[in-house]
Amino acid sequence: MDDAAFKARLAETAAAAERILDELLSFEPNPREISRPRRLIEAMRYATLGGGKRLRPVLVVETARALGRADRGPLRAGAAIECVHAYSLIHDDLPAMDDDDLRRGRPTTHKAFDEATAILAGDALQALAFEIVADPATDASGQSRAQLCFRLARAAGLSGMVGGQMLDLQAETAPVPLSLEEISRLQAMKTGALLAFSVEAGALLAGADAKVSAVLATYGSAVGRAFQIADDLLDAEGDAATLGKRAGKDAARRKATFVAALGVDGARRELARLVDEAKAAVAASVAAESDEMLSAIAEFVASRKS
Repeated sequence: MDDAAFKARLAETAAAAERILDELLSFEPNPREISRPRRLIEAMRYATLGGGKRLRPVLVVETARALGRADRGPLRAGAAIECVHAYSLIHDDLPAMDDDDLRRGRPTTHKAFDEATAILAGDALQALAFEIVADPATDASGQSRAQLCFRLARAAGLSGMVGGQMLDLQAETAPVPLSLEEISRLQAMKTGALLAFSVEAGALLAGADAKVSAVLATYGSAVGRAFQIADDLLDAEGDAATLGKRAGKDAARRKATFVAALGVDGARRELARLVDEAKAAVAASVAAESDEMLSAIAEFVASRKS
């Protein structure tokens, strides 16, 4: 797939995800809702709309498409994952966590509104995510929707993103730096779990069999790890204007990163290895004519500049 075609497809899917998020975060309440407090929905929209690469929805949609499903269901599942991602960013930026004041080139949610509103916006986005995947509009099969809810909860919670954030906070005050194995575990939970679930969700919604799902799980895991290494490299070498957030904060806060463990050159070598691993998994799991986009996503994750 040439670069222009990839970028056009990426932009098309990201725009579709933006549209569905805009619908889901409308100011008007749904028929069975009592009310949507305006300030709360404003904060939810501020944190979710108009920014980001929409990589998670793209992974859901493109995995499902590679396996033969191209309707609105995978897009809704991707929007749900994006709600969880947005909630995690709101909470990560709070003073009690990473204490950041810049996200996607503008003030973080608690700076634009206030801490209480930011916390509630994150809480509401998390709940909305499960409402979306449990809705029959996402998939006609109740069993599939139950599996989506179960696996999303696992990816986002104790043994996934939230658990990884806890390990990350503890690492900042650890008496000795974490080992590479410990960093890998932390990042597989904090960042990798939700990205890997995005691939898993696409496969589930497309009805993939156990063998294909297992190989695609390797792809999702490799992409998740590659994303984090690329993020670590950007923090070490980038600037705030390009990144849209503070650069250099990882080293300043003694964050457990792949760059800290491997060095810049070692991190780059591992990044290249993971891209190869992801592409090999795609080649083994989907038809040759369907693997180009997923392979291109792996390359994009590794080469991104923000």
